[in-house]
Amino acid sequence: MLNVQSMPHIADITRVQAEIRPDETAFWIEGEETTFKQLDTRANQVANGLTALGVGPDMRIGYLAKNTAIYYEMAFGAAKIRAVMNGINTRLAPPEVQYILADAAVSVLFVGPEFCEMVTAIKDQCPALQHVICLDAGHGDWPNYATWRDTQSEVAPAITPLDDDDVIQLYTSGTTGRPKGVMLTNANYTSYMQQCQMLDWATYEVGDAVMNAMPLFHVAGVNAGMLATAQGAKVVVLPEIVPKNILDLIEQQKIAHAFWVPAVILMLSQQPDFRSRDYSSLKQVFYGASPIAEDLLVLAVEVLEAQFTQVYGLTETVGGGTYLPPDAHDPARGKLRSCGLPYPETEIRCVDAHGKAVPTGEVGEIAIKSGFVMKGYWNRPDATEEAIRDGFFYTGDAGYFDDEGFLYIHDRVKDMIVSGGENVYPAEVENAIFGHPDVADVAVIGIPDDKWGEAVKAIIVAKPGTDPTTDDIVKWARERIAGFKCPKTVDRVEEMPRNPSGKILRKDLREPYWKGRERQVG
Repeated sequence: MLNVQSMPHIADITRVQAEIRPDETAFWIEGEETTFKQLDTRANQVANGLTALGVGPDMRIGYLAKNTAIYYEMAFGAAKIRAVMNGINTRLAPPEVQYILADAAVSVLFVGPEFCEMVTAIKDQCPALQHVICLDAGHGDWPNYATWRDTQSEVAPAITPLDDDDVIQLYTSGTTGRPKGVMLTNANYTSYMQQCQMLDWATYEVGDAVMNAMPLFHVAGVNAGMLATAQGAKVVVLPEIVPKNILDLIEQQKIAHAFWVPAVILMLSQQPDFRSRDYSSLKQVFYGASPIAEDLLVLAVEVLEAQFTQVYGLTETVGGGTYLPPDAHDPARGKLRSCGLPYPETEIRCVDAHGKAVPTGEVGEIAIKSGFVMKGYWNRPDATEEAIRDGFFYTGDAGYFDDEGFLYIHDRVKDMIVSGGENVYPAEVENAIFGHPDVADVAVIGIPDDKWGEAVKAIIVAKPGTDPTTDDIVKWARERIAGFKCPKTVDRVEEMPRNPSGKILRKDLREPYWKGRERQVG
């Protein structure tokens, strides 16, 4: 059971657990184990090593690598000196990574072997970046992480964290095409963990194996390790999503708790031995981040025989918001399309354009007020002021409450596309495509996709006398933005539908593809 009072700050978690259960396993990855004592010692070494490199309070360090257990050594180590961990999306294109490193003024970057070449190419465009440390054997003049870490002092730094210290910064795409850094503080995480301990889905027993499969540049991935470590559970880390490996680890490591996005649940269900595997250790599955088909959900509940909980939240709310409890997963209750009930100390409203709550059953923009609402967007006071009003975070999602207090997400106020749990903003994709020499106009929409929830589609108007192909457009976009943001298909029209003020009518473009289907967010 989580005791937040003994761990008021992220930096306290490893110290407390090392005192209580020093020799028990904190992390497991590919056969390598880290005890709670080792975790705390290594976090101290990271903290002292970062200090020696000139890192101080409120400075950002970067992590660009696949999932590893040592990410948490770095995150806890940074928290001990009041620095901030900034995980970077490994699926981004080099210009996008460069923008984040420069925007966050990352001074020390930990990089996986797959990304050394990229960092070499962009490093000179990141003026604050002074040190790069490799997670493998090293690269040129860049030191190896383990060697660098193990030469540092094991003594805990004499620094007291503060409630308002940023501890995690994650970037979320913006409607203008520029991602924004979400600042999450010690106080945000304390509130999140306090509320989680009141909910069954986030309650683990000491020693329970918790699967950490989601990427560490997503709040769900970070939270999986944080919540489990704070409760003395064992975190089983997957470097990347491989369905067969997930099924193997459920059996081999006796996984008790797992968070998967619907796309992963679908991948698992498509494995030929899905029904014949041993799931007897599995107590809880929680899911969210994108829509899930009811048939898939019913199948997963039947086969896995675990307690299922849907969670709805955003990076800006530390992933907190609502939860759909296991008993609401009975199809007879008619709640499978709901994202559930507000967290215990959280107020959620559906509001009109003036910020006034709408009546039950009416659709409005979802606004969330809670201790876990972010401090704001890094260096973006205007965006922060627009997003947080009167203590409420305006999500950009549109939804409604039923008469039992269950929240349903109806659509998006913004035009964001959610594909496989990744957020894609049309403006960002359109900006990438618009520079193509054969494109006169472009609009990007999300269309239904049975595997990913939504797929990115570009609709273009070709310049006179040109004949751009789908491959031409996709290749052009892929050189400028991450692959998951690139259109899967490209259609052509003679003229783009626009309103009198010139705004593209995306609703008209989407309508043929969504006819007879409900466009919802999970």
